[in-house]
Order: sequence, then structure tokens, then C-alpha cells
Amino acid sequence: MNLSAVLLVSLLTQSPPALGDDAKTSPPSIEWSRLPSLPDKEGFATMFAGTSGGALVVAGGANFPGKFPWEGGTKGWYDTIYVLDRPQGQWRVAAEKLPRPLGYGVSATWDGALICAGGSDLKRHYADVFALRLVDGKIQTETLPALPQPCANLCGCLVGSRLFVAGGTASPEATEAMKTFWGLDLAEPKGTMRWKVLEPWPGLERSHAVAAELDGSFVLMSGFRWKAGPKGEVVRIAPFETDCYRYTPRGPTEGTWKRLADVPRAIGAAPTPALTHDSSRIYVIGGIDDSAALPEPSTHPGFPLDVFCYDAKADRWNICGQMPAGSSRVTASAVVWQGRYAIINGERAPGRRSPDIHTAVIREGSDRKQGQKGK
Repeated sequence: MNLSAVLLVSLLTQSPPALGDDAKTSPPSIEWSRLPSLPDKEGFATMFAGTSGGALVVAGGANFPGKFPWEGGTKGWYDTIYVLDRPQGQWRVAAEKLPRPLGYGVSATWDGALICAGGSDLKRHYADVFALRLVDGKIQTETLPALPQPCANLCGCLVGSRLFVAGGTASPEATEAMKTFWGLDLAEPKGTMRWKVLEPWPGLERSHAVAAELDGSFVLMSGFRWKAGPKGEVVRIAPFETDCYRYTPRGPTEGTWKRLADVPRAIGAAPTPALTHDSSRIYVIGGIDDSAALPEPSTHPGFPLDVFCYDAKADRWNICGQMPAGSSRVTASAVVWQGRYAIINGERAPGRRSPDIHTAVIREGSDRKQGQKGK
């Protein structure tokens, strides 16, 4: 089930009274809360995250375990799997591990399992795709068809039974992002399941874009482009991308792209998949804009807290709120669990991770009033 469907189920299982005029016209609000922090003092960037067996399952990711990058530190990748059985519970470390230390891939939940696609470690990028399933308290790993080529820093989400992934980078040394769009129907029998190479969006290549499912379509937003610097180093191109596109599938290998309104500012590396609500709105939380490169990394104040809302009916973006102070996150996976949109760890400033998990729920009308009464 996709993010939008899960959230709608959780909100609509309540039975609110008929809306009054004020409730009908009042704008939606975002209710923030937190889940227990991961039992790691640093936290991780771009873990794999999903649900299985009713539990929240997160795995892998990367951080700087010793020194920060401006101090000469080296990034480390991890193969640890964490399980949270209930929102008020405590995280436990699974005895099982990922096939290798891995992060910066795409994750989704399908048929009771966490699907992990692509990703990287210090030396290379991977095409591997596998499922993690929680059975009787243990993690089982199932191999799925590999991506058409190694890729990390891509984005993706489920649209129905199809996992779509877009963009990324092919290797740690790549000086250009990828312009690739692939789809895998997870409902197909495993013997015939294959990734389909699809027509990419009608824009420039990119990595670290934001994905969302919207009423049976795949939406691609913002992202980064790269080039070789004077010494051959990988340099991020500014200004960052603000264009957005919507892909509507028409068959196994057919579909149409439509350009949407540009987001007001770049939102690259924002938590992904983005939160969708009411089959017509996308909420994008935070993200990196061009100001990210201005301050010194050691004194960076943190990434923007803005929450942007895209209204598909009007093809328009608005700022609809902010994250709580000090909670900005980028390079973070997101998953809906028990009615909450959970942002799993991520970077709070360049090189600095956080073990915290912030959650959001969209409240509007009488649903919001009932939530306030229950506090």
C-alpha cells in the first residue's frame, strides 16, 4: 500500500461529525510528534525504511563516526537492522544484518515487506534489490531482480504495485547525475518479474530528487546536478533544480509525463517519498536550497524548516507551515506507520546526523478539533 493510501486509511477510520462552515474552510494543519530515537548517538543518513509484521523496520545508512568531514573524517556505512514493534516501545537491534553495509538507496513497503533498491558504500554503488520481512521476530531476506545498472542517490516510490525509481548517480566518482526512469511490478510472479526501462522525464538529469505518489501517478521534484571541478572533483551545480514532473502510467512500459508548477525554492534531498494527502496534495518537508553552501559547514545553522504543499487541482505551491525548531532534516527516508508520516533520522546540518524520528499527521476540519480534544 502506498504512502497516500496508508495515511488516508488512518485518518478516515475515525467517524467525525458533520463539518461546520468554519471546519470546511479552515486550512489543514500539521500535527508534529516524535517516535523513540534510534539507539545510536549519531544517527544515519538515508536508511532503508518500511514496515513488516506490524513493526517499523529501518536499516543501513551512513554517518561520520569519528571526525566530521571538515576535520578529515571518513564516512561509514552500516548493515544494522532496527525494529520498533509499537510507537511507545523501544528499538531493538535485529540479530540479522543487511547483505552488506549499504545506504542512499530507495525503500518502499509492499506485501508486508520492506523493499530495498540500489544504494552505495564507500567504494561503489549497487544494483541489488531485496526484501526484508519480519517473521516470528526474525528478519528474512529475499532477493529480487536487480536494477538495470548500479545506482545510488536515486528517489522512488510505489504507485499501486509498481515501484518506480528515478535519477541518481552511477558511482561515487560520477561527475554527472543519471537521467533514468525504471519500474518494477512487484505483483508479477517472481519468475517473470523484471525492471522496465521507461521514458525519463522531459527535463535535465538529477540525483537526490523527491518522489511522491499522487492519485495513481508518480511525481518527481527538484534534485541536484553535478559536474567535474578544476581538479576532477565532483561539484554540485548551483542553482539547484526546482522543476517538477508527473508521470501517469498507461501500460507496462507506456506512460505520459506532464510538467507541473515549479516549487518556490529548491527542495533537493528532502525526506522522500513525500507525504501525500486527499489524492490531490503533496507535502514536502524541508530540503536543501542554494543557501546550503553559503555558511561554513562547522557553523551551519541547519537546513530550512519550511513545509511546502502542492495543490494538484490548482497546480500551485504554497508554504503551509514549518517543522519544529531544530528538527530540519535532509537525506532522510520517510514511511507511514500507524497513521504517522515518520522521517527517519537524516542530516540536521552538513555532515551532522540525528538519531531522532519526527512524525507528522495532517489534520483538517473537525478531524483537527478531535485531535486537539484528545490531547
